Amino acid sequence: MIVLGIETTCDETAAAVVERFEDGRGKILSNIILSQVSEHAAFGGVVPEIAARAHVEALDAIIKRAMAEAGRSIDDLDGIAAAAGPGLIGGVIVGLTTAKAIAMVKHKPLIAINHLEAHALTARLTDATPFPYCLFLASGGHTQVVAVLGIGNYIRLGTTMDDAIGEAFDKTAKLLGLGYPGGPHVEKEAARGNATRFALPRPMQGRKDADFSLSGLKTALRLEAEKIAPLSDQDVADLCASFQQAVVDVVLDRLRAGLRMFRARYGAPSALVAAGGVAANQAIRKVLHRLAFEVGSVLVAPPLELCTDNGAMIAWAGAERLALGLVDTLEVAPRARWPLDEIAAAKGRLMTKTSAYK
Repeated sequence: MIVLGIETTCDETAAAVVERFEDGRGKILSNIILSQVSEHAAFGGVVPEIAARAHVEALDAIIKRAMAEAGRSIDDLDGIAAAAGPGLIGGVIVGLTTAKAIAMVKHKPLIAINHLEAHALTARLTDATPFPYCLFLASGGHTQVVAVLGIGNYIRLGTTMDDAIGEAFDKTAKLLGLGYPGGPHVEKEAARGNATRFALPRPMQGRKDADFSLSGLKTALRLEAEKIAPLSDQDVADLCASFQQAVVDVVLDRLRAGLRMFRARYGAPSALVAAGGVAANQAIRKVLHRLAFEVGSVLVAPPLELCTDNGAMIAWAGAERLALGLVDTLEVAPRARWPLDEIAAAKGRLMTKTSAYK
């Protein structure tokens, strides 16, 4: 089956076409992503109103490009998938409304996708990873440890109590006068810094649960910076290195606890899967490889363009659901908040193309 995926939950306008074969393998036919980073850089973060307007202006052209690159027409599609949340509600509305319009006019099944579920299932597109596996999702808006047991069957083992890891990197970069998005800039500065110069805390370390907390670490960094202001270039590098090392230590401890919980409940995971832009950080990726080795598993980390927000992951999640007959009516609503573990596998959503669209 061939599915169009639309992603507009934050500051990337994206569309992709993915093919799913009968044996469960997948193939990306196109994957077009338009980043809005330059439009938000001056503000040090994403401005929802600017993001929504940019989606409106760009989405039609992005979809057209995705279809052209895939060499397919809308009539060739078996379904239309769109991220219905969680995310910035203005952007979510743009993408979901567009998908509804295409589905209605062309009499195609509509699949409303949870953005986090799309991240969770990307490893099955890239590596055909079998269930069950342990997902570490770390991005600007989310930090979670999730047991992925099947389509629509997700158990959250740990989450952040405040800031997401990516958000903490962005705020650190802004505090130190670095660029946006913050993650790559902090990592670059950390490479030439002294990670032992500042004694920053490791929040939640040693707890049996797998939850995270980053706000205390962020505050400690600010206090250290204020003590030695004005900051030299070396001060900035040392602060970045100390911050990044603290995050790496927190990830090691918290994810180790999550993997213990996973094994106790579900046995050995088929893989440790990393998703989200934070997985591109080489220091964090190194510790993820270490953790996977510790539990006798492997690390599956999709390429960066599939770790950050993209249309291919939405299309793939749509194809996985469509293969089970899981489609949505045109009344499905966009959601700013939509916890991954609230997704139903089938109950209340199983419909046929005929009953839904004729």
